[in-house]
Amino acid sequence: MANAIPKRSENYSEWYNELVYKAGLAENSDVRGCMVIRPYGYAIWERMQRILDDKFKETGHVNAYFPLFIPKSFLSKEAEHVEGFAKECAVVTHYRLKTNPEGKGLIVDPDAKLEEELVIRPTSETIIWNTYRNWIQSYRDLPLLINQWANVVRWELRTRMFLRTAEFLWQEGHTAHASAEEAVAETHQMLDVYADFAQNVLAIPVIKGIKTPNERFAGANDTYCIEAMMQDGKALQAGTSHFLGQNFAKAFEVKFANKNNQLEYVWATSWGVSTRLIGALIMAHSDDDGLKLPPVLAPIQVVLVPIYKTEDEKNAVINELKILNSQLIKAGIRTKLDDDDTKRSGWKFAEWEMKGVPIRLAMGPRDLANAHIEVVRRDTKTKDSISINDQFSEIIQNLLVEIQENIFHQAKLLRETRSYKVDTFETFKNILEGDNPGFIYAHWDGTTETELKIKEETGATIRCIPLDNPKEDGVCVYSGKPSTQRVVFAKAY
Repeated sequence: MANAIPKRSENYSEWYNELVYKAGLAENSDVRGCMVIRPYGYAIWERMQRILDDKFKETGHVNAYFPLFIPKSFLSKEAEHVEGFAKECAVVTHYRLKTNPEGKGLIVDPDAKLEEELVIRPTSETIIWNTYRNWIQSYRDLPLLINQWANVVRWELRTRMFLRTAEFLWQEGHTAHASAEEAVAETHQMLDVYADFAQNVLAIPVIKGIKTPNERFAGANDTYCIEAMMQDGKALQAGTSHFLGQNFAKAFEVKFANKNNQLEYVWATSWGVSTRLIGALIMAHSDDDGLKLPPVLAPIQVVLVPIYKTEDEKNAVINELKILNSQLIKAGIRTKLDDDDTKRSGWKFAEWEMKGVPIRLAMGPRDLANAHIEVVRRDTKTKDSISINDQFSEIIQNLLVEIQENIFHQAKLLRETRSYKVDTFETFKNILEGDNPGFIYAHWDGTTETELKIKEETGATIRCIPLDNPKEDGVCVYSGKPSTQRVVFAKAY
């Protein structure tokens, strides 16, 4: 199984695609640009959902659901918004099919044309703010803190499973506030939630920053983001949080009576992450033998595999593994006892390695006789033999914590070794074209013109202006004009 995956060093793109398929995460659909998320891939998304949803609720948010279809006129109400999404919209123009009078099959009924076309949501700001107009009348109705778990459609021309597909799954938070200060605080709070999730659940170190005006979300005053480095040195935007100001409130006439009974427009935020995080997970941690999952996220944390030749050996080993499995479950560990007798143990080892299960436990007759069990870590591939005693579950729990920390440490070490402080454009280009590209910290003169020229000449974009970067006087790496802070450049997915 593992040999079927190309090496990352030889063909990173093909390695990624094959891993997605071989690990049972997803496959291409017959619908152009769309994917089928298979059960194991969806189990990972469910874990993400459950953990994030708890975090959202801890910060006072509730879930709701809004229509998939958005009247075209809604998108037209916010000028920057429609400009940003117009080229990606899928549009419904008719509501009925009929039998083809000239032969077999169905045709669109020309008499069933909609009075107004409906856009399949690329994002929900417009339909939600049209609804909020009916829900908000007074300061007593604020803040309104709502999240939606949904699918969206953005008509992508070049697709890759999880990273960029025509349809994908995500969550989108949309909040309304009585003041700009409150809304900005919400924007930062949700950015922190995403950063905490990325680092402590996905084990991916991220940079928190603000997007340039050229890269910000269409219709936002400010866009904040978390940026992660993949193993090939490219960046991946892992989450965004937007301060929308009063743009959508003004577009949809959402006003509230303040404490002085004066009408004001509300202040807004939106924020979201998507199934693209599964792509980030793959590219940040996995190796030539398959997926490598951090234990906090893994649907299966420990797999138990029996090894035997005779029927008596089989019964004895499996019975002992059932006892150990029950102990692990009682300790809150997510397990799988693989007692499928149609597959050899070596095949199972390769399969669970491909699926990235953090710990593999294997037991044969000799292990049983010695009251030991073999332990294999997915992160380091090291083997050990441990005694089966009263501390067994505790040992496995501690090992899972150690694996989580090590996976994060390895990803952080990669980012540190492939982050460069650069002062000349020649060095800038050499790094991007070299064997170890990564994040480039360089001065930028603050103009969109320079930003676009650098992108045109190198393919690199400004991923963010880091929030924790100190001010530093310098000159732009491209134009030589004055600059007060370094920004992060990289090629990106």
